[in-house]
Amino acid sequence: MAVNVSKTAALLTGSQRNMPEQLRLRGQAVEWKTRVRYLDVHIDRSLRMIPHTDHVIQMSRAARAKLRPILASRLPIRTKVAIYKCYIRSRLTYAAPAWYALCSGLQRQRLQAQQNIVLRMIAGAAWYVKNDVIARDLRVETIEEFVRMLARRAFNRADAGPLPIPTQLGTTL
Repeated sequence: MAVNVSKTAALLTGSQRNMPEQLRLRGQAVEWKTRVRYLDVHIDRSLRMIPHTDHVIQMSRAARAKLRPILASRLPIRTKVAIYKCYIRSRLTYAAPAWYALCSGLQRQRLQAQQNIVLRMIAGAAWYVKNDVIARDLRVETIEEFVRMLARRAFNRADAGPLPIPTQLGTTL
């Protein structure tokens, strides 16, 4: 396997203030960073996922702004919900089974608020209608429920795969 050292970065996690000595990979120095991006997931040294949450919210706001004429139109509601799920929710929950558990309650509320804004726009609901009622009527689960479903599906797919389950590896060795 080939490793591109110029694209490699080291991330020191935890509360250590001073950086350890320079890492070397194939004779080249590896740069220490306080934040790295891996598969478009922004990871900071505290593993709180704050930069990634900010990035995801910014991306969903941009998508919502571009789709506003469609989402606020007289299209059938099912069509608008499908458009939301394809374009906006996919941005909110990209790789979420890997990072959502690291988010704080405030970050989860911010992600849910983005969904609530779009669903309110789709339904054309007034300010006094509760977000839970709108989501229930549109049959859209919360972001947390959706991420749990994604994670459960991924784990079930891994368990059903051709490779041995890690718990069974100890008995075969």
